[in-house]
Amino acid sequence: MTLLAELARASRAVAATSSRLAKIARLASLLRQLEPDETGIAIAFLSGDIRQGKLALGAETLHRAKGAPAPAAKLTLHEVDAAFDDLKGIKGPRALARRAERLAALFAGATAEEQDFLMRLILGELRQGALEGVMLEALALAAGVPAAEVRRAATFAGGLAAVARAALTGGAAALDAFSIRPMQPVLPMLAQSAEHVRAALAALGTAMLEWKLDGARVQVHKAGSEVRVFTRNLNDVTGAVPEVVSAARTARADSLVVDGEAIALRADGRPHPFQVTMRRFGRKLDPEPLRRELPLSAFFFDCLLRDGLALVAKGTAERRKALEQVLSAELLAPSLVTASPDEAQGFYDEALRRGHEGIMAKALDAPYQAGRRGAGWLKVKRAHTLDLVVLAAEWGHGRRRGRLSNLHLGARDPALGGYVMLGKTFKGLTDEMLEWQTRELAAREVSRDAWTVRVRPELVVEVAFNDVQESPQYPAGLALRFARVKAYRPDKRPGEADTIDTVREIYRQSLS
Repeated sequence: MTLLAELARASRAVAATSSRLAKIARLASLLRQLEPDETGIAIAFLSGDIRQGKLALGAETLHRAKGAPAPAAKLTLHEVDAAFDDLKGIKGPRALARRAERLAALFAGATAEEQDFLMRLILGELRQGALEGVMLEALALAAGVPAAEVRRAATFAGGLAAVARAALTGGAAALDAFSIRPMQPVLPMLAQSAEHVRAALAALGTAMLEWKLDGARVQVHKAGSEVRVFTRNLNDVTGAVPEVVSAARTARADSLVVDGEAIALRADGRPHPFQVTMRRFGRKLDPEPLRRELPLSAFFFDCLLRDGLALVAKGTAERRKALEQVLSAELLAPSLVTASPDEAQGFYDEALRRGHEGIMAKALDAPYQAGRRGAGWLKVKRAHTLDLVVLAAEWGHGRRRGRLSNLHLGARDPALGGYVMLGKTFKGLTDEMLEWQTRELAAREVSRDAWTVRVRPELVVEVAFNDVQESPQYPAGLALRFARVKAYRPDKRPGEADTIDTVREIYRQSLS
């Protein structure tokens, strides 16, 4: 049985080197030592994930549970995985207390090194450089199979865990079993960003443009009369979205896998905020009452399989043609093929006018790269910006260890004075910015705990974000969605920062 300590040591070694080859070699060495039923757990942990998804445990809760470390390593991967199962499943009376007890028991069996690893893993702060590409190549090296074959298999398996077990036990021959087929969801292809429409066309040339809808990504599978709907995280939500199921049943194909968005629209065709659409995906029981109140519309933009024929290796244009042949026009995301910057800008402007996020620009010959952020897909979105005040910062991990990283952001409150927190972000920070803000924030420290340094509200930072959403976690009941740092604004005083009234107005406009 593999000990957690072995993963913690590998994680530390991988984080300590900037050499990609060294990272791959260290991870491959560990993967070769695993038992078959440990591979899924280990790959998830080393990638900074856990099989059970987020545990909704904050830094303060973890610090309270931490306690004295165990004197020697004895905690196995299976024991940690079982603890996460328990923590995820604790519900009902005294749930908080029972979770705290279970967490404390887990930490009591961990050494200091393991406790640190667990803290960062649970908080999603385990950034040691074992990203998907590195892990994939490490698996290929450990199993002695071509990386391209591992990547192809992972595309159809929806992740590396099942592929790892097959490759490590059966070699290349075992990977032949992985192919796209109905009722087996695959990770969605993702897009890179382009600054504006002209930049996207400059990169792609003649491209297919589509409205970028801010709904819930859905992958729909059809086999005969059976239809199943999966989210971008591969969760089965078929029972919650009968409108999507009904739409798929109209397809002129016996077997089908299509990619699209489910979105709640107002009577005038403009979208509800993303958070409103997502109310439909939290239903565990009968969705009919909410369906009447908040109906969903489905718009599809890609076809991965049609009548048994896999299309993922085909280009965007060919896959779109297949989609148009099996679905009616009202079920297709609006699109335009053009090389004209003026036409593309007009298409983008119309998407914004209709209340959507922006557009996608896709190379006509781009294959569907499941689970990857392909260069053949570019997204162009309008982002809001606000000048906010830094209220505190949390210590970083991995490459950011020893530097203040995750910023607590506040808007000015002109009515009550002070600042209202709207969320946190560590995104957009370069190494140079991290060094600078660590010095500047430390000079403004007013208090700290083991995790967070609270500072005088003197530094103004320009933050880009997609929209404002409701959040009971923060005092104003609002939070920024996808916030990222653009730049510090030393030219601005805290009294010039944006106000909470401005934030409320942005949210109000999103509802109108």
